Amino acid sequence: YDDQLAAAGKQFSGARTFRKIEELLASDVDAVLIATPPVLHPEHFEMAVRARKHIFMEKPAGVDAAGCRRVLKAARAADPRKRITVDYQQRYGREYRKAYDIVKAGQLGGIKMIRASWLGGGLPVREGHAAGEEKVRNWLFYKEMGGDIIVEQNCHNLDVINWFMGRHPVKAFGYGGRAVRKNIGNIMDNLAATFIFDDGTVFSYSANQFSAGGFQDVSETFLCEKGSITVSRQGYKLYNKERRGAPPEEAKTDYDITLDAVNEFIAGCRAGKIENAAFPAVDSTLTAI
Repeated sequence: YDDQLAAAGKQFSGARTFRKIEELLASDVDAVLIATPPVLHPEHFEMAVRARKHIFMEKPAGVDAAGCRRVLKAARAADPRKRITVDYQQRYGREYRKAYDIVKAGQLGGIKMIRASWLGGGLPVREGHAAGEEKVRNWLFYKEMGGDIIVEQNCHNLDVINWFMGRHPVKAFGYGGRAVRKNIGNIMDNLAATFIFDDGTVFSYSANQFSAGGFQDVSETFLCEKGSITVSRQGYKLYNKERRGAPPEEAKTDYDITLDAVNEFIAGCRAGKIENAAFPAVDSTLTAI
């Protein structure tokens, strides 16, 4: 879209512009950012892999199982000298990694129950475009374009759970609906789900996109044998005191952890520190689906 190209041109003065992905991938760029609507991620990921580029792709991997399988097939054929990162930022966040190490070291004992949530405000609606552009301009609000809120947004929480557990759940059930957002699209604005792991561990999840008054809770809590830990993009709180009600140990994050993911990607490309994050990204996307 002309307006999008113009806006990018103001932000990145002198940058080349491309109207077709084929032209961009045929150029001498070293790395590509895939930030198109999620329904297009599988196709664009395949094309970037074939072009042998370093790839930084927004989550989720796709909006359905077929799309995820396309990403897996392409990932298996990827150039092993190229880095593939998917923007599940928590895996790169400083305090998230510290919290992961605490749990994996057995400091709190085994994980026995999990709760997580993404309770937050609404999403921005784009206006003033032609009717024929609606589903691309406002793709966030259409299930067929973004996969619904549990796939497009809540997959972040689910990815953290899979990461800390080292595997994905085997059963899930839940409910969702449209309690407030009824003016656009077809996605839910609230849901509650329960996931079960193969050893019987229960994971309770809730999400919405209409929390008002400044309230939000975007976090994951692991309740373990000897204590608990709550981790979020603001840091973590560690409860490992014997006395009930004792204040937790805290470690705070005072920056956007997206920087950790992006900076590690760029440094990894330059230094040859390679990862292929498509595999866990597909796993977490399928958990959401």
